[in-house]
Amino acid sequence: MSHELQKSLSNRHLQLIAIGGAIGTGLFMGSGKTISLAGPSILFIYMIIGLMVFFVMRALGELLLSNLEYKSFIDFTTDLIGPWAGYFVGWTYWLCWISIGIADLSAIINYLQFFNNGVAFSPAESALICATSIFFIMGLNLVTVKLFGEMEFWFALVKIIAIVVLILVGLWMVFTGFTSSAGEVASFTHLWQNGGWFPTGVDGFLAGFQIAIFAFVGVELVGTTAAETQDPETNLPKAVNSIPIRIIIFYVFALCIVMAVTPWNKIDPTISPFVSLFSQAGIAAAAIIMNLVVLSSVMSSMNSGVFSTSRMLFGLSKEGQGPKLFGRLNNRHVPANALYFSALCLLGGAALQYFVPNTVEAFTLATTLSTILFICVWLMIIWSYMIYYKTRPQLHQASQFKLPGGLLTCWITVIFFVGMVYVLSLQPDTLRALQVSPIWFLILLIGYFFRTKE
Repeated sequence: MSHELQKSLSNRHLQLIAIGGAIGTGLFMGSGKTISLAGPSILFIYMIIGLMVFFVMRALGELLLSNLEYKSFIDFTTDLIGPWAGYFVGWTYWLCWISIGIADLSAIINYLQFFNNGVAFSPAESALICATSIFFIMGLNLVTVKLFGEMEFWFALVKIIAIVVLILVGLWMVFTGFTSSAGEVASFTHLWQNGGWFPTGVDGFLAGFQIAIFAFVGVELVGTTAAETQDPETNLPKAVNSIPIRIIIFYVFALCIVMAVTPWNKIDPTISPFVSLFSQAGIAAAAIIMNLVVLSSVMSSMNSGVFSTSRMLFGLSKEGQGPKLFGRLNNRHVPANALYFSALCLLGGAALQYFVPNTVEAFTLATTLSTILFICVWLMIIWSYMIYYKTRPQLHQASQFKLPGGLLTCWITVIFFVGMVYVLSLQPDTLRALQVSPIWFLILLIGYFFRTKE
């Protein structure tokens, strides 16, 4: 039996995994609230965050390609910063996806209620739905890596088609002078005629970052799939370099169309603007279609989460930072034990649905906590790059996929993400998650102390 991960993912899989990572549930369901907070300035918010995430991805890409022995960011943080850094990044990234997975379980229940005539499920039914979802995703991941890539390909394709159709329908409404039932004529002038580009001021602009940044978590999933990708020297740069185009099309252009059809101050923050636009266009099944799209988006998120957590545990085991049993592969070259452990932790989330039926606050806490932890992971990638840049100049010079701007870009990115941590402290609900996050770092410290004492 092979003890190494197999390179089973093609360029087609990697490209769609990168797109799937860049289009989150936050875009479909969270964009209404973000628009209500920031107005048209949300377009600048997505472009700014997208640029900073692109810098992180370019740094990640250069590091992974500088040494093809690196399988994920655990490997290069361990090599460049030290064993503690690999331990911190690996376990933190694992918790990021576990917390997102638990939040996704809450979302699945909420979206399925639509098909239950809006009637809330009982705690037992909610727990059963969660357990079924977990076993389904675990089953997909247990078979082969290629099946994971294939499922993610189709999950991402559903999201892409939904956004492309929205853009085309929205453009048709703008160019035909569509008038809503409220008497609003679709026009791009709505973007600046209702209080300008920054109608809610600096406070609203900063508040928009809090929600928008969560929409980008998971974009670094390309880095965790690198070890199982055919021809990473060609495919990884393609996937990373296409991120800005995707952000412009899927975030900026889509929301530009949404706000052209309906003025930003008339958008209901409690309803997905995607559903609203399709409904206005007279598509009667809009709510059903979008609920199915969002369900596929959540399943895509869980699929990615289970995949990445199992690979992180596999990498931690190989580095001596986690139990040895997580480093064993089954006869299909899948880290099955790591998968079982992650699924078991997600089942804890299913149990939570039974004991805490009202999960709205838990959902906010989980998503904000994962955002904070993702920022920590992104900062560790940049730190690793700064050390690589200074200590291994020959590798940097030889690189065919350099981070534009070098150290200056690194410092700009660090300042931005540290500023984002401050922004998260400005609202009571995100502040609670910020206050809870040090508990995880304390657990990690205790775990590392006992690990080194063995």
